[in-house]
Amino acid sequence: MKNKELETKDELQESLFNASLGRRSFLQFAGASAAGIALVAAGCKKDRGYTDLSTGATLDFKDDFGVLNYAYALEQLEAAFYVQVASNPPSTFSAAEKAYFQDIQFHEIAHREFFKNALGTAAIGSLAVDFSSITFTDRTSVLGAAKAFEDLGVAAYNGAGVRLKTDAYLVLAGKIVSVEARHAAYIRDLISNGSFADLNDLAALGSNPAGGLDGALTPDKVLAIAGKYVKTKINVVNL
Repeated sequence: MKNKELETKDELQESLFNASLGRRSFLQFAGASAAGIALVAAGCKKDRGYTDLSTGATLDFKDDFGVLNYAYALEQLEAAFYVQVASNPPSTFSAAEKAYFQDIQFHEIAHREFFKNALGTAAIGSLAVDFSSITFTDRTSVLGAAKAFEDLGVAAYNGAGVRLKTDAYLVLAGKIVSVEARHAAYIRDLISNGSFADLNDLAALGSNPAGGLDGALTPDKVLAIAGKYVKTKINVVNL
């Protein structure tokens, strides 16, 4: 299956700006335009020094922009993974599974591009990924990696939300994490039907889910786990 990401981005942008939202773009963009306006109004187009990739990418948690760049970094990782899966899915994937993974790909690209465009020159650069531990031709390996990425993404948003001081950004993060949680539930059910709410893996990672709630992980724990898949050095300050 050939996957043209540039065409995908054009499709998403056209849907957003023409207010012609289909099922692939409604959830991830609902309410995002207001938050985007707030980002620009706050002056995030100003160069804040995050883009010097000669020394890696810097996440400065002294303000909301550090948290938003943190989310952008994670969305880059997820988008890169799903683009590769959707481009050449395991041969044992059913037609429905291929379609769902392509939909998830569209969501993650939309999230990534939203943060990139909204942050402007305040955004960190593109991260180099390392998926050498994933066998993309193997169903079990792909589903295991997808579950790891989605669980980690949900826990990351939940753990970082308390660091956001601007209401508009918190609303945006809440909308995106709800989409990520639906991804996580779907992937879990593909692996084992009915396991969509099994949070034991997050507890093992150091989170403390209780009462049926999703877990939350602090950025240092998330980045330590995600580091397995990222080649670019990520510098963290003011955490």
